[in-house]
Amino acid sequence: MERMSEPKVMGIINMTPDSFFERSRHSSALSAMRSIEQMVKDGASIIDIGACSTRPGSKSPGVDEEWIALKPILELLAIEMPKLTLSIDTFRSEIVERCADTFGEIIVNDISAGEDDRNMLACVAKNRFTYIAMHKRGTPETMQQNCIYTSLLEDIHDYFVEFLKKAERADIKRVIIDPGFGFSKTVDQNYTLLAGLKRLQFYYKGEESPILAGLSRKSMIYRLLGITPEESLPATFALNLQALINGASIIRVHDVKEGDQAVRIFLKMRESL
Repeated sequence: MERMSEPKVMGIINMTPDSFFERSRHSSALSAMRSIEQMVKDGASIIDIGACSTRPGSKSPGVDEEWIALKPILELLAIEMPKLTLSIDTFRSEIVERCADTFGEIIVNDISAGEDDRNMLACVAKNRFTYIAMHKRGTPETMQQNCIYTSLLEDIHDYFVEFLKKAERADIKRVIIDPGFGFSKTVDQNYTLLAGLKRLQFYYKGEESPILAGLSRKSMIYRLLGITPEESLPATFALNLQALINGASIIRVHDVKEGDQAVRIFLKMRESL
């Protein structure tokens, strides 16, 4: 993945039947491929594919079940879009190795920051992949029972300080910071996190680590406003724009066209300063 001179849009593709937002779900490689092609046309620089639901309360499938869902779309992409900047949303090093063998270079998007698979950091380092490390506590089944912090921003800041030490020891090439909106955080804590996003600006190996904001259609929006995920696009746009203002370099979205518009508006604002 090239260094970023301006923010990027990451489009979400879920090869799972139970992702919280129905329109992001795909049951076939051809369906996913059509969405990926449209996302790239709409302005996505990165496509993030997952086959293991991590929504609060979800139970993870086995590694073979995850791979069965991922393999067909990766094989198709290797033929049709081999230069795509592809991110794989997984916490399993075995899946990373299989993806590397099938597609080639990927970004690894790990919600556990290496905590759920002791081989993950070494695997990423060996393959020289960019690594997205997310903050959470516990598992998707238990994480919403782990929302008590001494000081939310300080605790998350300290978590990444310690993680970056581990990444350095493992010799991971590049780290992207994901504060984990919606993971082990209440609605109020998510907004505290968004407001204080600049606190999570770190330098790793002499360069600033990009911040990824995954806010798209999440419960911090629809629970606050008393709406459904399907009704939450306007508020998602507002939060994505604020995340960019507050220091995010990547916004992870279901709706790429609107995400790209948020980036373009942000860039115009920045240019006008």
